[in-house]
Amino acid sequence: MIEYISFLAGCTVMVLGAVGVIRFPDVYTRLHAATKCDTGGAISILVGVVVILGMSMTSLKVMLVLFLIFFLNPVASHALARASHRYGIKPCEITVVDMYE
Repeated sequence: MIEYISFLAGCTVMVLGAVGVIRFPDVYTRLHAATKCDTGGAISILVGVVVILGMSMTSLKVMLVLFLIFFLNPVASHALARASHRYGIKPCEITVVDMYE
């Protein structure tokens, strides 16, 4: 039962993140939505997979992928945002704080 709840939570986060990518106004907010949905949704789904598999070599590999997604996805997102700012892409006009300025 817990695996189905985990799958449902992961799919919900993925769908909400996709809506955010479509609706948000600039590259920075879209990148934020994509990173959150990818990290949260994928981790929830992979936790459900680990619960279904039980303790096996395959579940250890899935946990390694989960660990890599958890740590590398925010780093890649930050690198993309920083590169976008250095390239000269400006945030939308309603942005209150620009941390890179």
